[in-house]
Amino acid sequence: MKTLFISITMAAFAFTANAADNIPATIHADKAGAKINREIYGQFSEHLGSCIYGGLWVGEDSPIPNINGYRKDVFEALKALKVPVLRWPGGCFADDYHWMDGIGPKSQRPSLRNNNWGGTIEDNSFGTHEFLNLCEMLGCEPYISGNVGSGTVKEMAQWVEYMTSDGDTPMARLRRQNGRDKAWHVKYFGIGNEAWGCGGNMTPEYYSDEFRKFNTYLRDYTGNKLYRIASGASDYDYDWTKVLMDKVGNRMQGISLHYYTCSGWEGPKGSATQFDNDQYYWALGKCLEIEEVIKKHKAIMDEKDPEGKVGLLVDEWGTWWDEEPGTIAGHLYQQNALRDAFVASLSLNVFHKYTDRVKMANIAQIVNVLQSMILTDQEGTGHMVLTPTYHVFEMYTPFQEATYLPVDLESEVMAVSRGYYKVKKKAMDEGYRPCPMLSASAAKTQDGSIVLAVTNVSLDKDQTIDFRIDGFTAKQVSGRILTSANVADFNDFAHPAVVAPRDYKDAKLKNGVLTVKVPAKSIIVLNIK
Repeated sequence: MKTLFISITMAAFAFTANAADNIPATIHADKAGAKINREIYGQFSEHLGSCIYGGLWVGEDSPIPNINGYRKDVFEALKALKVPVLRWPGGCFADDYHWMDGIGPKSQRPSLRNNNWGGTIEDNSFGTHEFLNLCEMLGCEPYISGNVGSGTVKEMAQWVEYMTSDGDTPMARLRRQNGRDKAWHVKYFGIGNEAWGCGGNMTPEYYSDEFRKFNTYLRDYTGNKLYRIASGASDYDYDWTKVLMDKVGNRMQGISLHYYTCSGWEGPKGSATQFDNDQYYWALGKCLEIEEVIKKHKAIMDEKDPEGKVGLLVDEWGTWWDEEPGTIAGHLYQQNALRDAFVASLSLNVFHKYTDRVKMANIAQIVNVLQSMILTDQEGTGHMVLTPTYHVFEMYTPFQEATYLPVDLESEVMAVSRGYYKVKKKAMDEGYRPCPMLSASAAKTQDGSIVLAVTNVSLDKDQTIDFRIDGFTAKQVSGRILTSANVADFNDFAHPAVVAPRDYKDAKLKNGVLTVKVPAKSIIVLNIK
Protein backbone atom coordinates (compact mmCIF):
# COMPACT_ATOMS: atom_id res chain seq x y z
CA MET A 1 0.00 0.00 0.00
CA LYS A 2 1.29 3.44 -0.88
CA THR A 3 1.08 6.35 1.55
CA LEU A 4 1.96 9.94 0.79
CA PHE A 5 1.30 13.39 2.12
CA ILE A 6 -0.75 15.66 -0.09
CA SER A 7 -2.06 19.19 -0.03
CA ILE A 8 -5.80 18.94 0.24
CA THR A 9 -8.67 21.10 1.44
CA MET A 10 -11.81 19.49 2.80
CA ALA A 11 -14.36 20.86 5.25
CA ALA A 12 -12.34 21.97 8.28
CA PHE A 13 -9.01 20.62 7.04
CA ALA A 14 -6.29 22.27 4.97
CA PHE A 15 -2.60 21.66 4.37
CA THR A 16 -0.30 23.65 6.64
CA ALA A 17 2.81 24.98 4.93
CA ASN A 18 4.94 25.68 7.99
CA ALA A 19 4.81 22.81 10.45
CA ALA A 20 7.36 24.53 12.72
CA ASP A 21 4.82 27.22 13.68
CA ASN A 22 1.88 26.74 16.00
CA ILE A 23 -1.20 25.70 14.05
CA PRO A 24 -3.99 28.31 14.03
CA ALA A 25 -7.53 27.17 14.76
CA THR A 26 -10.88 28.75 15.55
CA ILE A 27 -13.78 27.53 17.66
CA HIS A 28 -16.94 29.32 16.51
CA ALA A 29 -18.87 29.63 19.77
CA ASP A 30 -20.93 32.31 18.04
CA LYS A 31 -22.18 29.89 15.35
CA ALA A 32 -23.90 27.16 17.33
CA GLY A 33 -25.25 24.22 15.37
CA ALA A 34 -27.58 21.34 16.26
CA LYS A 35 -27.81 19.55 19.56
CA ILE A 36 -25.60 16.45 19.82
CA ASN A 37 -28.19 13.85 20.82
CA ARG A 38 -27.01 11.68 23.68
CA GLU A 39 -28.10 8.68 21.59
CA ILE A 40 -25.02 9.27 19.40
CA TYR A 41 -23.23 7.48 22.26
CA GLY A 42 -25.48 4.43 22.02
CA GLN A 43 -24.40 0.84 22.55
CA PHE A 44 -25.26 -2.48 20.93
CA SER A 45 -25.72 -5.82 22.71
CA GLU A 46 -26.28 -8.86 20.53
CA HIS A 47 -26.58 -12.52 21.44
CA LEU A 48 -23.14 -13.10 19.97
CA GLY A 49 -20.27 -14.88 21.69
CA SER A 50 -20.02 -13.78 25.32
CA CYS A 51 -21.62 -10.37 24.91
CA ILE A 52 -24.74 -11.39 26.81
CA TYR A 53 -23.82 -14.60 28.62
CA GLY A 54 -20.63 -14.01 30.59
CA GLY A 55 -20.58 -10.35 29.61
CA LEU A 56 -23.75 -8.59 30.75
CA TRP A 57 -25.39 -11.60 32.36
CA VAL A 58 -24.02 -14.35 34.63
CA GLY A 59 -27.24 -15.32 36.43
CA GLU A 60 -28.26 -14.95 40.04
CA ASP A 61 -26.48 -18.13 41.17
CA SER A 62 -23.09 -17.26 39.66
CA PRO A 63 -20.02 -17.08 41.94
CA ILE A 64 -19.12 -13.91 40.01
CA PRO A 65 -20.54 -10.92 41.95
CA ASN A 66 -23.82 -9.86 40.36
CA ILE A 67 -26.87 -7.69 40.84
CA ASN A 68 -29.95 -9.79 40.14
CA GLY A 69 -27.90 -11.78 37.62
CA TYR A 70 -26.23 -8.80 35.94
CA ARG A 71 -22.48 -8.88 36.29
CA LYS A 72 -21.73 -6.25 38.97
CA ASP A 73 -18.41 -4.88 37.68
CA VAL A 74 -19.74 -4.59 34.12
CA PHE A 75 -22.95 -2.93 35.31
CA GLU A 76 -21.04 -0.35 37.36
CA ALA A 77 -18.69 0.42 34.46
CA LEU A 78 -21.65 0.95 32.12
CA LYS A 79 -23.42 3.12 34.67
CA ALA A 80 -20.33 5.36 34.79
CA LEU A 81 -20.41 5.57 30.99
CA LYS A 82 -23.90 7.14 31.02
CA VAL A 83 -25.14 4.76 28.32
CA PRO A 84 -28.07 6.57 26.63
CA VAL A 85 -29.56 3.76 24.53
CA LEU A 86 -28.92 0.02 24.22
CA ARG A 87 -29.84 -2.06 21.15
CA TRP A 88 -30.89 -5.73 21.52
CA PRO A 89 -31.16 -8.69 20.67
CA GLY A 90 -29.28 -8.21 17.39
CA GLY A 91 -27.92 -7.89 14.75
CA CYS A 92 -28.35 -11.00 12.68
CA PHE A 93 -29.56 -12.82 15.79
CA ALA A 94 -32.71 -10.65 15.88
CA ASP A 95 -34.21 -12.27 12.78
CA ASP A 96 -33.74 -15.73 14.31
CA TYR A 97 -35.13 -14.73 17.72
CA HIS A 98 -38.62 -15.61 18.90
CA TRP A 99 -39.34 -13.55 21.97
CA MET A 100 -41.81 -15.89 23.67
CA ASP A 101 -38.98 -18.39 24.18
CA GLY A 102 -37.34 -15.84 26.50
CA ILE A 103 -40.17 -15.15 28.98
CA GLY A 104 -41.62 -17.02 31.94
CA PRO A 105 -39.79 -19.19 34.51
CA LYS A 106 -36.19 -19.66 33.41
CA SER A 107 -36.32 -23.40 34.07
CA GLN A 108 -39.12 -23.74 31.54
CA ARG A 109 -37.60 -21.68 28.74
CA PRO A 110 -36.51 -23.75 25.71
CA SER A 111 -32.88 -23.71 24.66
CA LEU A 112 -31.81 -22.07 21.43
CA ARG A 113 -29.07 -22.74 18.89
CA ASN A 114 -27.44 -19.50 17.79
CA ASN A 115 -27.34 -20.21 14.07
CA ASN A 116 -25.56 -17.00 13.13
CA TRP A 117 -22.71 -17.00 15.61
CA GLY A 118 -20.87 -20.29 16.15
CA GLY A 119 -23.84 -22.58 16.73
CA THR A 120 -23.73 -21.91 20.47
CA ILE A 121 -26.56 -23.35 22.55
CA GLU A 122 -28.21 -20.68 24.72
CA ASP A 123 -30.68 -21.30 27.54
CA ASN A 124 -32.78 -18.15 26.94
CA SER A 125 -32.27 -17.05 30.55
CA PHE A 126 -31.69 -13.53 29.22
CA GLY A 127 -34.89 -12.39 27.53
CA THR A 128 -37.29 -9.47 27.37
CA HIS A 129 -37.63 -8.93 31.14
CA GLU A 130 -33.90 -9.19 31.73
CA PHE A 131 -33.06 -6.73 28.96
CA LEU A 132 -35.69 -4.13 29.76
CA ASN A 133 -35.01 -4.30 33.49
CA LEU A 134 -31.31 -3.73 32.75
CA CYS A 135 -32.17 -0.65 30.70
CA GLU A 136 -34.23 0.69 33.57
CA MET A 137 -31.36 0.11 36.00
CA LEU A 138 -28.89 1.84 33.66
CA GLY A 139 -31.31 4.69 32.98
CA CYS A 140 -31.09 4.20 29.22
CA GLU A 141 -33.59 3.88 26.40
CA PRO A 142 -34.12 0.33 25.09
CA TYR A 143 -33.86 -0.21 21.34
CA ILE A 144 -35.57 -3.45 20.33
CA SER A 145 -34.81 -5.11 16.98
CA GLY A 146 -37.85 -7.07 15.81
CA ASN A 147 -37.84 -10.28 13.78
CA VAL A 148 -38.98 -9.73 10.18
CA GLY A 149 -36.79 -12.39 8.55
CA SER A 150 -38.22 -15.51 10.21
CA GLY A 151 -40.97 -13.97 12.33
CA THR A 152 -44.59 -13.08 11.75
CA VAL A 153 -46.59 -9.89 11.93
CA LYS A 154 -48.62 -11.36 14.81
CA GLU A 155 -45.49 -12.27 16.77
CA MET A 156 -44.05 -8.77 16.47
CA ALA A 157 -47.34 -7.06 17.26
CA GLN A 158 -47.78 -9.20 20.37
CA TRP A 159 -44.25 -8.38 21.52
CA VAL A 160 -45.00 -4.65 21.39
CA GLU A 161 -48.24 -5.26 23.28
CA TYR A 162 -46.45 -7.41 25.90
CA MET A 163 -43.86 -4.72 26.56
CA THR A 164 -45.89 -1.54 26.37
CA SER A 165 -49.59 -2.19 27.06
CA ASP A 166 -50.89 -1.24 30.50
CA GLY A 167 -54.46 -2.21 29.64
CA ASP A 168 -56.43 -5.39 30.20
CA THR A 169 -55.05 -6.99 27.04
CA PRO A 170 -53.96 -10.62 26.55
CA MET A 171 -50.24 -9.85 26.32
CA ALA A 172 -50.34 -7.38 29.23
CA ARG A 173 -51.99 -10.09 31.35
CA LEU A 174 -49.27 -12.53 30.31
CA ARG A 175 -46.59 -10.02 31.30
CA ARG A 176 -48.20 -9.58 34.71
CA GLN A 177 -48.34 -13.35 35.08
CA ASN A 178 -44.58 -13.33 34.53
CA GLY A 179 -43.98 -10.87 37.35
CA ARG A 180 -44.06 -7.41 35.73
CA ASP A 181 -47.16 -5.36 36.49
CA LYS A 182 -46.34 -2.00 34.91
CA ALA A 183 -45.57 -1.75 31.20
CA TRP A 184 -42.08 -0.71 30.18
CA HIS A 185 -41.34 2.40 28.18
CA VAL A 186 -39.97 1.29 24.80
CA LYS A 187 -39.29 4.10 22.38
CA TYR A 188 -37.01 2.68 19.69
CA PHE A 189 -38.20 -0.30 17.67
CA GLY A 190 -36.38 -1.70 14.63
CA ILE A 191 -38.52 -3.47 12.04
CA GLY A 192 -35.94 -6.04 10.99
CA ASN A 193 -32.16 -5.89 10.70
CA GLU A 194 -29.93 -6.04 7.62
CA ALA A 195 -32.87 -7.08 5.46
CA TRP A 196 -30.47 -6.98 2.50
CA GLY A 197 -28.44 -9.84 4.08
CA CYS A 198 -28.88 -12.02 7.15
CA GLY A 199 -32.31 -10.51 7.79
CA GLY A 200 -33.86 -12.11 4.72
CA ASN A 201 -31.73 -11.32 1.63
CA MET A 202 -34.45 -8.99 0.40
CA THR A 203 -34.45 -6.35 -2.28
CA PRO A 204 -35.18 -2.82 -1.08
CA GLU A 205 -38.51 -2.88 -2.93
CA TYR A 206 -39.58 -6.12 -1.23
CA TYR A 207 -38.40 -4.96 2.18
CA SER A 208 -40.30 -1.70 1.79
CA ASP A 209 -43.52 -3.66 1.35
CA GLU A 210 -42.65 -5.86 4.34
CA PHE A 211 -41.98 -2.80 6.46
CA ARG A 212 -45.32 -1.27 5.53
CA LYS A 213 -47.12 -4.52 6.37
CA PHE A 214 -45.42 -5.12 9.74
CA ASN A 215 -45.66 -1.46 10.69
CA THR A 216 -49.43 -1.44 10.19
CA TYR A 217 -49.93 -3.73 13.19
CA LEU A 218 -47.49 -2.15 15.66
CA ARG A 219 -49.68 -0.16 18.03
CA ASP A 220 -48.85 2.83 20.18
CA TYR A 221 -50.28 1.87 23.55
CA THR A 222 -51.21 4.43 26.21
CA GLY A 223 -48.15 6.38 27.34
CA ASN A 224 -45.83 4.84 24.77
CA LYS A 225 -45.09 6.07 21.24
CA LEU A 226 -42.84 3.95 19.04
CA TYR A 227 -40.01 5.47 17.04
CA ARG A 228 -40.08 3.05 14.10
CA ILE A 229 -36.73 2.26 12.50
CA ALA A 230 -36.38 0.70 9.05
CA SER A 231 -33.57 -1.68 8.18
CA GLY A 232 -31.34 0.60 6.15
CA ALA A 233 -28.28 0.33 3.97
CA SER A 234 -24.87 -1.20 4.35
CA ASP A 235 -22.04 1.25 3.71
CA TYR A 236 -22.21 2.48 0.12
CA ASP A 237 -25.63 1.15 -0.94
CA TYR A 238 -27.24 4.50 -1.71
CA ASP A 239 -29.96 2.91 -3.83
CA TRP A 240 -31.32 1.12 -0.74
CA THR A 241 -31.81 4.47 1.01
CA LYS A 242 -33.41 6.02 -2.09
CA VAL A 243 -35.91 3.18 -2.50
CA LEU A 244 -36.92 3.24 1.19
CA MET A 245 -37.31 7.01 1.20
CA ASP A 246 -39.54 6.69 -1.88
CA LYS A 247 -41.61 3.69 -0.79
CA VAL A 248 -41.69 3.93 3.02
CA GLY A 249 -41.18 7.64 3.55
CA ASN A 250 -42.62 9.11 6.73
CA ARG A 251 -44.06 5.78 7.86
CA MET A 252 -40.64 5.36 9.44
CA GLN A 253 -39.13 7.76 11.95
CA GLY A 254 -35.62 6.44 11.38
CA ILE A 255 -33.55 4.47 8.90
CA SER A 256 -30.42 2.57 9.89
CA LEU A 257 -26.94 2.58 8.36
CA HIS A 258 -24.18 0.04 9.05
CA TYR A 259 -20.52 0.88 8.54
CA TYR A 260 -17.52 -1.11 9.75
CA THR A 261 -13.83 -0.30 9.64
CA CYS A 262 -12.25 -3.50 8.37
CA SER A 263 -10.32 -4.68 5.37
CA GLY A 264 -13.24 -6.19 3.51
CA TRP A 265 -15.16 -9.44 3.61
CA GLU A 266 -13.03 -11.53 1.27
CA GLY A 267 -10.08 -12.45 3.47
CA PRO A 268 -8.25 -11.85 6.75
CA LYS A 269 -9.09 -8.53 8.35
CA GLY A 270 -5.84 -8.35 10.27
CA SER A 271 -4.97 -8.52 13.94
CA ALA A 272 -6.37 -6.06 16.45
CA THR A 273 -2.95 -5.68 18.08
CA GLN A 274 -0.33 -6.64 15.49
CA PHE A 275 -0.22 -4.26 12.55
CA ASP A 276 2.26 -2.08 10.73
CA ASN A 277 2.16 1.67 10.11
CA ASP A 278 0.49 1.30 6.71
CA GLN A 279 -2.28 -0.82 8.20
CA TYR A 280 -2.70 1.73 10.98
CA TYR A 281 -3.19 4.69 8.65
CA TRP A 282 -5.33 2.60 6.31
CA ALA A 283 -7.76 1.87 9.16
CA LEU A 284 -8.05 5.53 10.11
CA GLY A 285 -8.63 6.56 6.51
CA LYS A 286 -11.34 3.90 6.19
CA CYS A 287 -13.03 4.99 9.40
CA LEU A 288 -13.04 8.64 8.31
CA GLU A 289 -14.69 7.71 5.02
CA ILE A 290 -17.89 7.34 7.02
CA GLU A 291 -18.26 11.11 6.65
CA GLU A 292 -18.56 10.85 2.87
CA VAL A 293 -20.97 7.92 3.27
CA ILE A 294 -23.15 9.88 5.69
CA LYS A 295 -23.16 12.91 3.41
CA LYS A 296 -24.35 10.86 0.43
CA HIS A 297 -27.12 9.08 2.36
CA LYS A 298 -28.05 12.40 3.95
CA ALA A 299 -28.30 14.10 0.54
CA ILE A 300 -30.83 11.49 -0.59
CA MET A 301 -32.80 11.94 2.62
CA ASP A 302 -32.63 15.74 2.41
CA GLU A 303 -34.11 15.66 -1.09
CA LYS A 304 -36.95 13.30 -0.14
CA ASP A 305 -37.50 14.66 3.37
CA PRO A 306 -36.47 18.33 3.46
CA GLU A 307 -38.13 18.85 6.85
CA GLY A 308 -35.83 16.26 8.44
CA LYS A 309 -38.58 14.08 9.90
CA VAL A 310 -36.69 10.82 9.30
CA GLY A 311 -33.52 10.30 11.32
CA LEU A 312 -30.39 8.49 10.12
CA LEU A 313 -29.26 5.96 12.72
CA VAL A 314 -25.75 4.51 12.42
CA ASP A 315 -26.79 1.62 14.62
CA GLU A 316 -23.78 -0.58 13.84
CA TRP A 317 -20.29 0.86 13.48
CA GLY A 318 -16.74 0.23 14.67
CA THR A 319 -13.72 -1.92 13.92
CA TRP A 320 -13.89 -5.55 12.82
CA TRP A 321 -10.60 -7.42 13.11
CA ASP A 322 -9.73 -11.11 13.16
CA GLU A 323 -10.87 -13.10 16.18
CA GLU A 324 -8.22 -13.50 18.86
CA PRO A 325 -6.23 -16.74 18.50
CA GLY A 326 -7.54 -19.49 20.73
CA THR A 327 -11.04 -18.07 21.07
CA ILE A 328 -14.24 -19.70 19.82
CA ALA A 329 -14.83 -19.36 16.10
CA GLY A 330 -17.83 -17.21 15.31
CA HIS A 331 -17.78 -15.37 18.64
CA LEU A 332 -15.93 -12.33 17.23
CA TYR A 333 -13.88 -11.76 20.39
CA GLN A 334 -11.17 -9.22 19.60
CA GLN A 335 -8.74 -7.15 21.61
CA ASN A 336 -8.91 -3.38 21.56
CA ALA A 337 -5.80 -1.23 21.07
CA LEU A 338 -5.09 2.48 21.08
CA ARG A 339 -5.76 2.34 17.32
CA ASP A 340 -9.38 1.45 18.13
CA ALA A 341 -9.59 4.45 20.44
CA PHE A 342 -8.64 6.66 17.49
CA VAL A 343 -11.36 5.07 15.35
CA ALA A 344 -13.86 5.86 18.12
CA SER A 345 -12.68 9.45 18.54
CA LEU A 346 -12.57 10.24 14.82
CA SER A 347 -15.98 8.64 14.19
CA LEU A 348 -17.65 10.51 17.05
CA ASN A 349 -16.16 13.77 15.78
CA VAL A 350 -17.82 13.07 12.43
CA PHE A 351 -21.18 12.20 13.97
CA HIS A 352 -21.19 15.49 15.89
CA LYS A 353 -21.15 17.41 12.61
CA TYR A 354 -24.31 15.80 11.20
CA THR A 355 -26.68 15.60 14.15
CA ASP A 356 -29.30 17.51 12.19
CA ARG A 357 -29.86 14.14 10.47
CA VAL A 358 -27.81 11.57 12.45
CA LYS A 359 -29.95 10.98 15.55
CA MET A 360 -28.34 7.84 16.95
CA ALA A 361 -25.21 5.71 16.66
CA ASN A 362 -24.57 2.31 18.28
CA ILE A 363 -21.01 1.03 18.41
CA ALA A 364 -20.62 -2.72 17.94
CA GLN A 365 -20.54 -4.07 20.58
CA ILE A 366 -20.78 -3.38 24.29
CA VAL A 367 -18.91 -6.37 25.83
CA ASN A 368 -16.50 -8.98 24.42
CA VAL A 369 -17.45 -8.53 20.74
CA LEU A 370 -15.70 -6.45 18.06
CA GLN A 371 -14.90 -2.90 19.25
CA SER A 372 -16.21 -3.36 22.76
CA MET A 373 -16.19 -1.13 25.81
CA ILE A 374 -15.37 -3.99 28.17
CA LEU A 375 -13.66 -7.37 28.05
CA THR A 376 -14.40 -10.12 30.55
CA ASP A 377 -12.38 -13.31 30.93
CA GLN A 378 -13.38 -16.38 28.96
CA GLU A 379 -12.64 -18.87 31.76
CA GLY A 380 -15.09 -17.58 34.36
CA THR A 381 -12.53 -16.27 36.84
CA GLY A 382 -14.31 -12.95 37.19
CA HIS A 383 -11.73 -10.65 35.63
CA MET A 384 -12.82 -7.54 33.73
CA VAL A 385 -10.93 -4.83 31.87
CA LEU A 386 -11.91 -1.50 30.35
CA THR A 387 -10.75 -1.00 26.77
CA PRO A 388 -9.20 2.12 25.20
CA THR A 389 -12.52 2.62 23.40
CA TYR A 390 -14.33 2.69 26.75
CA HIS A 391 -12.04 5.50 27.86
CA VAL A 392 -12.85 7.55 24.75
CA PHE A 393 -16.57 7.19 25.39
CA GLU A 394 -16.13 8.11 29.03
CA MET A 395 -13.98 11.16 28.21
CA TYR A 396 -16.54 12.27 25.61
CA THR A 397 -19.60 12.11 27.92
CA PRO A 398 -19.77 15.95 28.17
CA PHE A 399 -20.71 16.02 24.47
CA GLN A 400 -24.05 14.31 25.23
CA GLU A 401 -26.85 16.86 24.73
CA ALA A 402 -24.32 19.66 24.14
CA THR A 403 -24.65 22.08 21.20
CA TYR A 404 -22.27 21.56 18.30
CA LEU A 405 -19.76 24.34 17.59
CA PRO A 406 -17.88 24.46 14.27
CA VAL A 407 -14.08 24.27 14.43
CA ASP A 408 -11.63 25.45 11.77
CA LEU A 409 -8.36 23.56 11.99
CA GLU A 410 -5.35 23.12 9.71
CA SER A 411 -3.87 19.68 9.33
CA GLU A 412 -1.37 17.75 7.33
CA VAL A 413 -3.21 15.09 5.35
CA MET A 414 -2.00 11.63 4.40
CA ALA A 415 -3.45 9.88 1.36
CA VAL A 416 -4.04 6.19 1.92
CA SER A 417 -5.07 3.61 -0.64
CA ARG A 418 -8.76 2.78 -0.96
CA GLY A 419 -7.91 -0.83 -1.90
CA TYR A 420 -8.52 -3.59 0.64
CA TYR A 421 -5.27 -4.10 2.49
CA LYS A 422 -3.62 -7.48 1.93
CA VAL A 423 -6.91 -9.13 1.02
CA LYS A 424 -6.44 -9.74 -2.67
CA LYS A 425 -3.21 -11.00 -4.21
CA LYS A 426 -3.36 -8.19 -6.70
CA ALA A 427 -3.83 -4.79 -5.10
CA MET A 428 -7.02 -2.98 -6.01
CA ASP A 429 -6.31 0.41 -7.53
CA GLU A 430 -9.28 2.46 -6.38
CA GLY A 431 -7.49 5.73 -5.74
CA TYR A 432 -6.82 7.24 -2.33
CA ARG A 433 -8.77 8.43 0.66
CA PRO A 434 -7.58 11.34 2.83
CA CYS A 435 -6.45 10.80 6.42
CA PRO A 436 -5.88 14.11 8.26
CA MET A 437 -3.40 13.90 11.11
CA LEU A 438 -5.50 16.19 13.32
CA SER A 439 -9.19 16.20 14.19
CA ALA A 440 -11.15 18.37 16.59
CA SER A 441 -14.71 18.73 17.80
CA ALA A 442 -16.25 21.31 20.13
CA ALA A 443 -19.62 21.87 21.77
CA LYS A 444 -21.25 24.14 24.30
CA THR A 445 -22.51 22.17 27.30
CA GLN A 446 -25.70 22.84 29.21
CA ASP A 447 -23.78 24.65 31.98
CA GLY A 448 -22.37 27.13 29.43
CA SER A 449 -18.83 25.77 29.27
CA ILE A 450 -17.15 24.42 26.14
CA VAL A 451 -15.95 20.86 25.68
CA LEU A 452 -13.16 20.45 23.12
CA ALA A 453 -11.74 17.16 21.84
CA VAL A 454 -8.46 17.18 19.92
CA THR A 455 -6.99 14.07 18.32
CA ASN A 456 -3.52 13.72 16.82
CA VAL A 457 -3.21 10.41 14.97
CA SER A 458 0.35 11.01 13.74
CA LEU A 459 2.70 8.30 14.91
CA ASP A 460 5.68 10.59 15.34
CA LYS A 461 4.73 14.27 15.16
CA ASP A 462 3.72 16.41 18.14
CA GLN A 463 1.65 19.48 17.33
CA THR A 464 0.88 22.74 19.10
CA ILE A 465 -2.43 24.40 18.26
CA ASP A 466 -3.53 27.96 19.02
CA PHE A 467 -7.33 28.04 19.38
CA ARG A 468 -9.13 31.36 19.08
CA ILE A 469 -12.65 31.15 20.52
CA ASP A 470 -15.09 33.51 18.80
CA GLY A 471 -18.01 34.60 20.97
CA PHE A 472 -16.69 33.17 24.24
CA THR A 473 -14.33 34.47 26.92
CA ALA A 474 -12.25 31.60 28.28
CA LYS A 475 -11.04 31.96 31.86
CA GLN A 476 -9.91 28.47 32.85
CA VAL A 477 -9.22 25.11 31.25
CA SER A 478 -8.78 21.55 32.50
CA GLY A 479 -8.66 18.19 30.79
CA ARG A 480 -7.41 14.66 30.32
CA ILE A 481 -5.29 12.87 27.75
CA LEU A 482 -5.39 9.31 26.40
CA THR A 483 -2.17 8.02 24.89
CA SER A 484 0.42 5.26 25.16
CA ALA A 485 3.91 4.42 23.99
CA ASN A 486 2.62 2.44 21.01
CA VAL A 487 -0.61 2.55 19.01
CA ALA A 488 -0.81 -1.25 19.31
CA ASP A 489 -0.86 -1.06 23.13
CA PHE A 490 -3.91 -2.56 24.81
CA ASN A 491 -5.27 -3.47 28.22
CA ASP A 492 -5.55 -7.07 29.40
CA PHE A 493 -6.44 -8.76 32.68
CA ALA A 494 -2.82 -8.77 33.87
CA HIS A 495 -2.19 -5.18 32.73
CA PRO A 496 -5.55 -3.33 32.90
CA ALA A 497 -4.26 0.26 32.76
CA VAL A 498 -1.67 0.33 29.97
CA VAL A 499 -3.97 2.66 28.01
CA ALA A 500 -5.88 4.87 30.43
CA PRO A 501 -6.67 8.60 30.74
CA ARG A 502 -4.57 10.88 32.88
CA ASP A 503 -4.71 14.55 33.79
CA TYR A 504 -3.54 16.90 31.07
CA LYS A 505 -1.63 20.06 32.02
CA ASP A 506 -0.33 21.42 28.70
CA ALA A 507 -3.23 23.73 27.80
CA LYS A 508 -2.57 27.42 28.45
CA LEU A 509 -4.76 30.52 28.15
CA LYS A 510 -3.10 33.80 27.20
CA ASN A 511 -4.62 36.93 25.66
CA GLY A 512 -7.80 35.06 24.75
CA VAL A 513 -5.93 32.27 22.90
CA LEU A 514 -5.97 28.66 24.07
CA THR A 515 -2.67 26.94 23.26
CA VAL A 516 -2.77 23.15 23.32
CA LYS A 517 0.26 20.90 22.97
CA VAL A 518 -0.93 17.69 21.36
CA PRO A 519 1.55 14.81 21.51
CA ALA A 520 1.71 12.29 18.68
CA LYS A 521 -0.85 9.49 18.93
CA SER A 522 -3.01 11.15 21.59
CA ILE A 523 -6.60 12.16 22.33
CA ILE A 524 -7.24 15.18 24.55
CA VAL A 525 -10.59 16.33 25.93
CA LEU A 526 -10.72 19.79 27.54
CA ASN A 527 -13.33 21.62 29.56
CA ILE A 528 -13.17 25.36 28.98
CA LYS A 529 -14.92 27.83 31.28
